[in-house]
Amino acid sequence: MEKLVEYINITFLDVPLYKIVLAVFVFLAFIFLRKVFTLTILKTIKQFTKRTKTDIDDKIVTIIEGPVRFSFIIIGFYFFAVILDINSVALSHFIRTLVTIVIFWLLFGIVSVLDNFIYNFSKKFGKELYKEIGNFLIKTIKAFVLIVGIVAVLQDWGINVSAFIASLGIGGLAFALAAKDTAANLFGGLTILADQSLKIGDWVKIGSVEGTVEDIGLRTTKIRTFEKSLIVMPNQTIANSPIENFSKRGQRRIKMRIGLTYSSSKDMIQKIVAQITDMLKSHPQIAKSETLLVRFDAFEDSSLSIFIYTFVNSVVWSEYLRAKEDINFKIMQIVEGNGGEFAFPSQSIYIEKQ
Repeated sequence: MEKLVEYINITFLDVPLYKIVLAVFVFLAFIFLRKVFTLTILKTIKQFTKRTKTDIDDKIVTIIEGPVRFSFIIIGFYFFAVILDINSVALSHFIRTLVTIVIFWLLFGIVSVLDNFIYNFSKKFGKELYKEIGNFLIKTIKAFVLIVGIVAVLQDWGINVSAFIASLGIGGLAFALAAKDTAANLFGGLTILADQSLKIGDWVKIGSVEGTVEDIGLRTTKIRTFEKSLIVMPNQTIANSPIENFSKRGQRRIKMRIGLTYSSSKDMIQKIVAQITDMLKSHPQIAKSETLLVRFDAFEDSSLSIFIYTFVNSVVWSEYLRAKEDINFKIMQIVEGNGGEFAFPSQSIYIEKQ
């Protein structure tokens, strides 16, 4: 009995050994409860939500899973500190910081649950751009929650955020300049959405950048080039640049010349021009309401040139190429059917007899 009392009275850093053992045991007990919660209660809830018709409950479970599991660690750490009689101001701030993180973690996740509501709300501003506007609003709300959470933590530690930024001097000036660029990019993004100049999935060319729009964010817009590179452009740059949006076109243009040899007769050229015109007018993929021109318009150095100008109904590149290929084959058939020949660069040399 005396030895037991002796062991109990052993201290480490002025803390009785039995309190240290008890504190560690309690903390590990909460870690164990966290594991039990994950493998039993949480697993059962997930199986139940999978059977429901809506996916909102699945999203809610996914959102609360992380914060609740982390809460077990916070509670375990709190009782660990209580058992060891640790009553420092820093520890109180630290625990409150962890609780604040959990709260704003949940708020951050709730935004994802409300995404359908936000998208439905965005449709009031235009059904064509509701996804882009919805993504913009979701990112804005998430950024707001994140900033408020950081400010709440700093305020709890006694840091006056406004005074802190003002006291930075040159650093505060740099922060203000960075905020200026951020604000410019933010309003640039709003301008892009308001003008409806582009949306996700559009094929665009901005300056030297050409590709498909993947995302329109708060600060930047992401464009996937046809070489599969990802270009990230500031919204401010896009808002102040000419935007060539190929997806806004209803048709794609075919503009080309074919050259016939100088041995071609007038009647042959007239027949070829007329037949090509008739072929294009009757072609199912040619836009009948747009300009259609087939004209013998130039005497080139090595050929008699026929100018062809028309539009294909589709803006899809693969469909455009398929239509253009079919038209090219038909033109070849018309030229060959009339006994004509395509010209190629050549020179004639005349030797004068003396």
